[in-house]
Amino acid sequence: MYATERQDAIERELVAAGRVSVVELAGMFDVTTETVRRDLAQLEASGILRRVHGGAVATDRASTSESPLTERLQRHSAAKSAIGDRALDAISEGFRGSVFLDAGTTTAAVAASLAPRLGTGAIEVVTHALPLASSLAAVPNAGLTVIGGRVRGLTAAAVGADTVRAIEGMRPDVAFLGTNGVSADFGLSTPDPEEAAVKRAIVRAARRVVVVADAEKHDRELLVGFASLADIDVLVTDAAPAPELAAALAEAEVEVWLA
Repeated sequence: MYATERQDAIERELVAAGRVSVVELAGMFDVTTETVRRDLAQLEASGILRRVHGGAVATDRASTSESPLTERLQRHSAAKSAIGDRALDAISEGFRGSVFLDAGTTTAAVAASLAPRLGTGAIEVVTHALPLASSLAAVPNAGLTVIGGRVRGLTAAAVGADTVRAIEGMRPDVAFLGTNGVSADFGLSTPDPEEAAVKRAIVRAARRVVVVADAEKHDRELLVGFASLADIDVLVTDAAPAPELAAALAEAEVEVWLA
């Protein structure tokens, strides 16, 4: 196999899996690991991938990469809708307590599924996400508290010291939390430090933390960690995690719910 053919095959693997391993590629192509590293170096120079320890990842999996809200709304919408509906199993029939909804497109799916799940008992909903606040305002039998702060345009969510202080003064019964990445070694992470500070405050404040994340977030590590796996109670997702992540979740006693 010529080098160009091998590199084309590596690109296809990246598209399919999001990351590649030097050792696995060497076995796949029956070449040395040094040959694979040269291939990866050429692909990195072309802007196709980014090398990491032991292999490479697609450029859109860089630790600071983050898509605009409008773009993320179009991605995996069916999976996110199923995750949102499944996550609300964390609220028992007749629930009358309080819930915190984090910013994000998957937590927006939780918000969209909330009204049909509510009975006659009133609950209190808290959020710092402007798009969620707009939709939640019309939900019957649900009080709404919106936490303010400086609004970050990319996510349309309040961030900053005032937002964090407001969350620290609360104790919601259940928090539905989004994340950009969840991995065995790094836990939960996100690209932006201010978003991470808000998420960290939510985790510390809530009595029970339910993380909603589609399979694209599995095994991703973004720039800023905000919680360990042991800090969360439930992960709701649309596909079973890979063995390493599954083992780490089990060790941390995290329940995994498949939508």
